[in-house]
Amino acid sequence: MNTQPVDPITLQVISGALKTIAEEMGHVLYRMSFSSIIRESQDMGAGLFDTRYQTICESESTPMHIGSIPAYLRGIEATLQGGAWHEGDVVVHNHPYHGSSHSPDLAVIVPIFHEGELVGFSGNTAHHIDIGAATPGLIIDVGDVYAEGMLMAGLKLYERGVRNEALVQMFRYNSRASDQLIRDIEAQVASAQLGARRFKELLTRYGKDFSFTAINQLIDYAETIMRQQIAQIPDGDYRAEGFLDDDGRNRERRLPVVVTVKVSGDALEVDLTGSALQTETAYNVPFEGSCKVAAYAAFRKLLLDAATLPSPVPSNEGSFRPISVVAPLGTIFNPVFPAAAEARFTQCNRMIDLIIKALAPVLPERVIAGSSASISFAAYSGVKADGDYWVFLEVNEGAYGGRPKSDGPDAIDNLMANTRNNPIEDLGMHLPMICDRYELRDDVQPGAGKYRGGIGVVKAQRVLTAGFITHESERHFDVPWGVFGGCDGVVGKTEIYNVASPGQVVSMPSKFSGYASKAGDVMAYYSPCGGGYGNPLERSAEQVREDVLDDFCSLEQAFEVYGVVLDEQVRLDIEATRARRQQLQG
Repeated sequence: MNTQPVDPITLQVISGALKTIAEEMGHVLYRMSFSSIIRESQDMGAGLFDTRYQTICESESTPMHIGSIPAYLRGIEATLQGGAWHEGDVVVHNHPYHGSSHSPDLAVIVPIFHEGELVGFSGNTAHHIDIGAATPGLIIDVGDVYAEGMLMAGLKLYERGVRNEALVQMFRYNSRASDQLIRDIEAQVASAQLGARRFKELLTRYGKDFSFTAINQLIDYAETIMRQQIAQIPDGDYRAEGFLDDDGRNRERRLPVVVTVKVSGDALEVDLTGSALQTETAYNVPFEGSCKVAAYAAFRKLLLDAATLPSPVPSNEGSFRPISVVAPLGTIFNPVFPAAAEARFTQCNRMIDLIIKALAPVLPERVIAGSSASISFAAYSGVKADGDYWVFLEVNEGAYGGRPKSDGPDAIDNLMANTRNNPIEDLGMHLPMICDRYELRDDVQPGAGKYRGGIGVVKAQRVLTAGFITHESERHFDVPWGVFGGCDGVVGKTEIYNVASPGQVVSMPSKFSGYASKAGDVMAYYSPCGGGYGNPLERSAEQVREDVLDDFCSLEQAFEVYGVVLDEQVRLDIEATRARRQQLQG
């Protein structure tokens, strides 16, 4: 076994090769997939892992996917069909109580053998549009995990290279979108097999011992940098709390989220004690596959941002090691089997938002104000003339909070989410739907500040056939917070109306399951706007004028909050502005 350190140049070459493998895996997966949630939104992740289930490398995709695969691998170890890996095996797995992030995120894992020895795994996860749950596409208001659809634990889709046709037939007869499901799984298989092949080529070129020496150095390096960053935070306990709207059934019951970040030396703990008890619905978070992953992602964003470091840090297991997570069993972040846990994303985003809020006093140059910190995940469906279903999943954008040196980005996924928007042209070509409106919100202004909050999106989607709509979102009540004198942002809202009677608008809760839609029904989603960073009076008067010209700020807000005096032609009165700002400063 090689014990000599790998020289820096070769180490960098191997690091680049690993990153390229992961990116190629991700590229093959989304380019080969048939459903738009993978093909366009790229709701997926891919990477390589060693036999201790440590992340070696990962694609640049949604953090919740790639960060969860080590948990999937530990779950597969406990459930693997036949109990042993063989060359040519391909395993599918999605059980949320055996490591899955949630049940629609199906993992495909391929073992990697080198000279007859199992040396690692190539794997990916992707969100599938329908796995046979109680409502098409997504599910919230159900009583247990069995209502979420097909649960697979350590099943071999291929064993020693031979495809399990019985399993494929089960897919075909238990999904409303079985053709897309099977084809998307085939894309996952191709991606994982490619990763295994590329990794074998790397081992052949450099040798197994030398390659893993380099890999372990890269993992140790990422850990070292993360520990150095944590050590710069003063020791102490930092607490923040907020609340979630409801569980999808009990509409008046707000759910507390309490986050305490405990920093000690070069390690930290995220303690979620005090958060809500597990819910009666699917609004729970699998602990291993989602809760812990969200905490890891939060600190990679805060402490390992490439823009704040002299050189990029490899995305691997090392960044996870200094971080531990505590969530009492039986709470929303650590439910007890068989509680349902499909609708688990918005809770994770709010956790990250609160981690940032808790650390704001000691990391003022790294934190941001409150983001939308939600996710709008919508499932539209109906029955075609031939009796088959059509199903469409869509992730709508939110907005970031203001930042230490710039405004919060508008209409973009944030925090834990990283999916792309689905082009409306793609929608019109493939589905009986029309996008009536897709733009920045103009009914409200974002949180004011030296750097304003991001502006949320409004997306109005019209269905042309009768069917069903399920929608998971958040923050209809708990306003995105301003920081360091910045103003709070704005909550979101969801409405449904029919084009035949647009004045009859139904205000919907932030999450609902299986709404029976009619032809011509429109769901309009308005995402929250981010909070402001810093005192609004420190924003340049000229920039406020530009905001008014862009319709990002009203004349009234410019005067009342920013202290900027503009006439009806939006001309700036410098002397009046100076006097107004002095008045507001008291």
